[in-house]
Amino acid sequence: MGSAVIGISTVAPVYCLTSTLGSTAGEVGVQMPAVFLAGFLPMLLVAFAYRELNRVMPDCGTSFTWTVKAFGPRIGWMCGWGLVIATIIVLSNLAGVATSYFWLLAGEITGSPSVAALDGNKGVHIVTCLVLIAVATAISYRGMTATKGVQYALVGLQLLVLAAFVTMAFTKADAFVGSLDFSWSWMNPFAVQSFAAFTAGLSLSIFMYWGWDACLTANEETVGSTRTPGRAAMIAMVVLVGSYLATGVAAQMAVGSGEQGLGLANPETSDNVFAALAGPVMGPGLGVLLFVAVLASAAASLQTTFIPVARTVLAMSTYQALPASYARVHPRFRTPGRATVIAGLATGAFYTVMTLVSEHVLVDTIYALGLMICFYYALTAFACAWYFRRELTRSGRDLVFKGVFPVLGGTLLAAVFGKTLYDMWDPAYGSGSSVLGMGSVFVIGVGLLLLGLVLMLVMERRSPAFFRGEVLTKETPALVAAD
Repeated sequence: MGSAVIGISTVAPVYCLTSTLGSTAGEVGVQMPAVFLAGFLPMLLVAFAYRELNRVMPDCGTSFTWTVKAFGPRIGWMCGWGLVIATIIVLSNLAGVATSYFWLLAGEITGSPSVAALDGNKGVHIVTCLVLIAVATAISYRGMTATKGVQYALVGLQLLVLAAFVTMAFTKADAFVGSLDFSWSWMNPFAVQSFAAFTAGLSLSIFMYWGWDACLTANEETVGSTRTPGRAAMIAMVVLVGSYLATGVAAQMAVGSGEQGLGLANPETSDNVFAALAGPVMGPGLGVLLFVAVLASAAASLQTTFIPVARTVLAMSTYQALPASYARVHPRFRTPGRATVIAGLATGAFYTVMTLVSEHVLVDTIYALGLMICFYYALTAFACAWYFRRELTRSGRDLVFKGVFPVLGGTLLAAVFGKTLYDMWDPAYGSGSSVLGMGSVFVIGVGLLLLGLVLMLVMERRSPAFFRGEVLTKETPALVAAD
């Protein structure tokens, strides 16, 4: 249960819904529930790959370690980089959202618009954001037991409030202008008006499921490390898809997916749907609870998202793919303390710089995130099929779960990666800004991958043994990160 809760918390369902529900409706209209299901499919298939790899290699390096053993050190290093940089981007955005809802909630509680307006003060916003990052880093630094205790409360709160919102939205399904009667056609992905709209919505949907693999990165700190994390990941996925479908259908029935008024696709509110719907759907009293739930969701995910990045960095350092200093484990808390602190510092620095440079740049980094997610998930899925290639003919189960499902999931994510990369070239993608005629989202996404390539070449000069395949091989036993 603790492992599944950490997986759900890292995904942050309430945060994901408030930030992407409207955007998805804007892309695909009433087919939003169908796109949620479509995004769930490749994630589920990849989850099977993670489960099978974890059974034989319960290593906290997860994607990095597994792809190195399957494809060699260079592809594995880039896969690990994709996970690390994606996590840093998400951490910075989570901190920003938590900060905004902190001041919004403070304004609601005090009844003072001037307090809520403090979020618009760039200096106050950045300082608050850095404080939240520091608190989350400190909790993660103290270990998995402290993390789990906090998460039970935060995840329980957000799921209860989300259930209340869904229930009240269903009961008020005909109370607002634009409300719709339920139709099973909403579940038909082939009814989306264009393939470009479908892939854009799918990219957002995939982002909404990202983070469940935190269950696996804590595998060596989990009782029953070969089986428990894989089962927890499956539980987390089922809870997430159920929550997303219920919320999407309820919200669409209540206010519709139009671009006017409370419609989900209204561009003035689509980036923060719950802020617009809290009062009308739940009333002024209970509506505050939805603000609390979004804040709890972002704060909970901010804290648990340190788990995968710190443990991936720990593994890369232990296997000499990064400087040895990042492999230090705290003698008391048994956590990768230095890697956790470095991740916190990197997150704070990234958010501060991006906020000061341009809010458009910060928005575009979030759009580029989907590229990183598809990149390392697809590589991991393909690594599963290749690693077990000699076992695929032993039984029908091995063929399906170690071969067919991972390859299909990896192929779907690779297709989304390619289509997203193509669409990103257009300056209209994301915030609409461009660099030398190229879309800024394309420049950021490709630029971050190229930065990883440069850093890999630097590390190859410093740690030639790892890149010669002498440190981490298929026969290398699992890394014992903490106890």
